[in-house]
Amino acid sequence: MRFHVAVFLSSVVLGLALVGRADEWPQFRGDGTGIVSGSTLPAEWGPGKNVRWKTKIPGVAWSSPVVWGDKVFVTTAITDNQFKPGPPPKASPSKAPPKAPPKPGADSNAIYQWVVFCLDRQSGKVIWKQQALKDKPHTPKAPFNTYATETPVTDGERVYAYFGNHGVYCYDMAGQQLWKKDFGAFPTQGNNGTASSPVLEGDRLFVLVDNEEKSFLVALDKKTGEESWRVDRDEKTVWGSPIVWKNKTRTELVTPGMQKVRSYDPATGRVLWELAGHGGNCNSTPVPDGDFLYAFLQGNQGGQGTFFAVKAGAAGDISLKPGETANASVAWSVPRAGTDTSPLVYKGQVYLMGRSGGVLTCYDAATGKQVYRERVPGVQGIWAAPWANDGKVYILDDAGTTFVVQAGPSFKVLGKNALNDTTWATPAAADGALYLRGVDYLYCIKS
Repeated sequence: MRFHVAVFLSSVVLGLALVGRADEWPQFRGDGTGIVSGSTLPAEWGPGKNVRWKTKIPGVAWSSPVVWGDKVFVTTAITDNQFKPGPPPKASPSKAPPKAPPKPGADSNAIYQWVVFCLDRQSGKVIWKQQALKDKPHTPKAPFNTYATETPVTDGERVYAYFGNHGVYCYDMAGQQLWKKDFGAFPTQGNNGTASSPVLEGDRLFVLVDNEEKSFLVALDKKTGEESWRVDRDEKTVWGSPIVWKNKTRTELVTPGMQKVRSYDPATGRVLWELAGHGGNCNSTPVPDGDFLYAFLQGNQGGQGTFFAVKAGAAGDISLKPGETANASVAWSVPRAGTDTSPLVYKGQVYLMGRSGGVLTCYDAATGKQVYRERVPGVQGIWAAPWANDGKVYILDDAGTTFVVQAGPSFKVLGKNALNDTTWATPAAADGALYLRGVDYLYCIKS
């Protein structure tokens, strides 16, 4: 069974509670929404077209790049004879069956290097690289996951790299390590590994450590790495990430979960509200949009679950009672919704992209009414979260093709751009450039 990382990946998160800027992309999905504002991305790209540079990054990782100033940061995990995941091969009777991937835990005796790279944004040249850790893996992972799936986050003064069961590492912008923190190693569901990315708000770095043994949410002083607070969680392994939601009432730290979506006070860790679902894998990260928060609670079978729109100011247990689709705190809900990627909210519409089958579902953000449900022709597996820019929705599949769909209530595929690479990581975008990570290279796409 292939493990969803997106976004893991996957995933992977919301980090900084910053308004997105055209020249910075400080965390997974920029300001946490995946909306590229202030600049227009190229309409077309491919090998030999609008690829400003590409830089080979050793190892294998599904973490997203982040951008600040003239620097791009990426993380990776490197070992000898490394298995490189790829999209499922197309059936061909003339070719031999593909080599089977290693079993979970097969590389548990390998020596890995966990590394942070800093690249020049204009040229793609490596400015510095720092080895955070060299060791045997502390826990197994699925063959299609990596040991560097969590996306780093930066505040322009420091960059924070979280490698799941292998610790948090803080560097200044010149590459000097300032502190590190080891929470210990915990088993994950099915030995699939970790994917939840850290987030920043104010002077604190927040890390969600949900697992099969001892789940918790922790706040660290971003300058020293000392714990500000820690709260235990009644959850199992989560691959989605926490997010910071600034609304008209307050600032909240919202976490996904197998059982419940919960909101915490960032200063104290006190639970502000919680919303129960049906239980099931948790791969999706909630997305804020002004005074509404959109969250998906996956069901136990088929990837289907319930999609919710939560109003600002919610308090206590806001779970829906049997037969309810809304209440004082939940504006609307959609049962039997299906997605493994994080939602995209853009220009009054909400978009959910199915992991397989290429089905894109569009809802009205105010009412939850389904606008359309259409298959995007030619889409392979989806692990990256969608993004939006200039009236367009972008969908990246694992075969390296980005499908461009017209935003709005009418479904229309405007085009597609292929790089012929394996792509599971959600791209970054800044100042008219798209930073797209393949299995071997980081690409800068710019007109």
